[in-house]
Amino acid sequence: MSEKIVSDYNGYDYKKIFWEDADREYEDQADRMAIRKLLPKRMDKFADIGGGYGRLANEYLKRAHKVIIFDYSKSELKQAKEIYGDKIETKAGDIYKLPFKDGELDGLLMVRVTHHLKHMDKALAELYRVLKPGGVAVIEVANKRTLPKIARYVTRRSKVNPFDHKVANYKEISKDGFYNYHPKYVEEIFEKTGFKCERVLSVSNFRSGKLKKLFGTKNLVKMENNAQQMLAPIRFAPSIYYKLRKPEE
Repeated sequence: MSEKIVSDYNGYDYKKIFWEDADREYEDQADRMAIRKLLPKRMDKFADIGGGYGRLANEYLKRAHKVIIFDYSKSELKQAKEIYGDKIETKAGDIYKLPFKDGELDGLLMVRVTHHLKHMDKALAELYRVLKPGGVAVIEVANKRTLPKIARYVTRRSKVNPFDHKVANYKEISKDGFYNYHPKYVEEIFEKTGFKCERVLSVSNFRSGKLKKLFGTKNLVKMENNAQQMLAPIRFAPSIYYKLRKPEE
């Protein structure tokens, strides 16, 4: 395994353990809501980067002529193939060395991956490389500047400063590293890489066990729909979604 890979899902039943056995319907619906708003409606060749077993496949299968799910985990990709069959193609590999040609993709999606990335700049350079000019990348970023993290820092329950631009590595969550990013830090990398940011959404704004019990998932999803655009300027949500475009040559 490459030393740059910080999380290996081979042999781990991500679908059952993380999604089906846990109370994450709200988070799932929030992701889907954002994707529907940001992903192009028509694409020729599309890839879900770090797409695992294809949790979000139903949000893009009808939008692209050819769909590829890319992941490091071969067991996750095997599960995706069992679920979707000939509707998808799968490719395994290292995100820092994507198995795609320059300008091969019209669009790509990357959700719940950045918290595994120690080298964000290198990963984004690869995503930029494989997109064709005019292509769109929808990327979700794990945010270090959330309201709960600010509260923990202010009350001295955490030493991680959510206001500085340094990458936060929460090793207590994962011994291999669990990375969160300040929005400004990531947006500077987008710009340096060459991406043009077209739209930003604040996603999973109400990610809280207490809120789920108080309001219920159905009501939180309704609240989420309006909050994604309204709260985007302050960038306080756990997930910040970006619609990025590679400029035409």
